[in-house]
Amino acid sequence: MKIITVVGARPQFVKAATVSAAIVDYNQRGGRIEEVLVHTGQHYDPNMSQVFFDQLGVPRPKYNLAVGSGSHGVMTGKMLGAVEQILVDEKPNWLLVYGDTNSTLAGALAAAKLHVPVCHVEAGLRSFDKRMPEEVNRILTDHVAELLLCPTHAAITNLKNEGIARGVHHVGDVMYDAALIFAKVAGEPAEVLARYGVGAKSFQLATVHRAENTDDPERLAGILRALSNLAKKDCPLLLPLHPRTRATLKSRGLDRLLELNPEFRTVEPVPFLDMIVLEQQAKLILTDSGGVQKEAYFHRVPCVTLRDETEWVETVEAGWNQLAGADQVRIEQAARAAGPGRVIDEYGEGNAAGKVVELLASRD
Repeated sequence: MKIITVVGARPQFVKAATVSAAIVDYNQRGGRIEEVLVHTGQHYDPNMSQVFFDQLGVPRPKYNLAVGSGSHGVMTGKMLGAVEQILVDEKPNWLLVYGDTNSTLAGALAAAKLHVPVCHVEAGLRSFDKRMPEEVNRILTDHVAELLLCPTHAAITNLKNEGIARGVHHVGDVMYDAALIFAKVAGEPAEVLARYGVGAKSFQLATVHRAENTDDPERLAGILRALSNLAKKDCPLLLPLHPRTRATLKSRGLDRLLELNPEFRTVEPVPFLDMIVLEQQAKLILTDSGGVQKEAYFHRVPCVTLRDETEWVETVEAGWNQLAGADQVRIEQAARAAGPGRVIDEYGEGNAAGKVVELLASRD
């Protein structure tokens, strides 16, 4: 069996690492799966992509499309044409995609039009906000996929409500697999924390990259003012700046908001393994990232989500996560109220990647 795996954004490299490792394990036990990795180049900053091949043991991509930045239509169109040609040349049995990025949609559409079956890992997630490009991507991908592998039971319910029941399986969350695996190799916490000038459980960690926030000056300003106010001398706030966010701040004249409080500290994008340590050791995480919301729970760190909705509703229901949107007052109130919640029995036992591979192999 030959599988084409399409990845392009930071979280997808992490997910691919777990499944690629499970494929290697399957083959060592007598299986015969050939994986061909296609890197769309959607994330092109070295700290956002190359680091995954250098640090995590992800197989080197056979193809790198080097698409880079651009509008959603331009990016998706370039990827769609390039992936289509790869599928024609490689003649795979399956195409495997993860999550909800433009890379996900382009790969799924190219395969569906060539009648190559699509396997979607993280199927069924919904924010119910179609203004989000990610929501459109995940809905369309689910509706062309033949194998829909869900991280939660809520995702299965979402698919059922849309009339999708065939090929749907609950496998757990490959990101939980990754959290368990990479926490063991992330490095000595004291050394990582020293690099960023913070102490264990005495700093706050924030990430901001969603277009709904970075493309809206009012929302972005509200978030930055809240982060600045939350930063204290005895509990500074660390913000690794996504390239898109940095560019937007400069072009909008909002970079001055980063200088209001010396305890509000910005750094370049953080290597994945360093990020794991920072997440583990943070007192509080504030983020608009879907992946970081879950990672906060995996490491049992309270989280404030800088969005008006979340796909990971179980983290909110369990009390680990609070939705605060981009309103300065709401964010500050949520941060002050944040605390631990109850255990969530949704994400599996760290063997989701193995289940993905077994399900694919059963379709050979």
